[in-house]
Amino acid sequence: MQAVTDKTFATAVLERSKSVPVVVDLWAAWCGPCRVLSPILERVVGEAAGAVELVAIDVDHNQRTAQAFGVQSIPSVFAFRDGEVVDSFVGARSERFVRKFLRRLVP
Repeated sequence: MQAVTDKTFATAVLERSKSVPVVVDLWAAWCGPCRVLSPILERVVGEAAGAVELVAIDVDHNQRTAQAFGVQSIPSVFAFRDGEVVDSFVGARSERFVRKFLRRLVP
């Protein structure tokens, strides 16, 4: 998983998503549900063998990106394809849910 900042977001997410779908995990170190969801995302995306990429944005240090996407609660997860948000969800979810989320992104 790659750490992304406000400064690297355009290249690491928007541009990269024109080649491969990118899942963005917006989180914070103090967030318990984030600590539950992040390993699930890492595991499931890792199983996709490069068909999708995962990046993480610490909202405490990158508030501009969080504000740009109207993030009001974390964890918030956005899926990007061709520079656009194509799917999203909020809150810690089960591995089963995350697998279904990724299947919609990478059939």
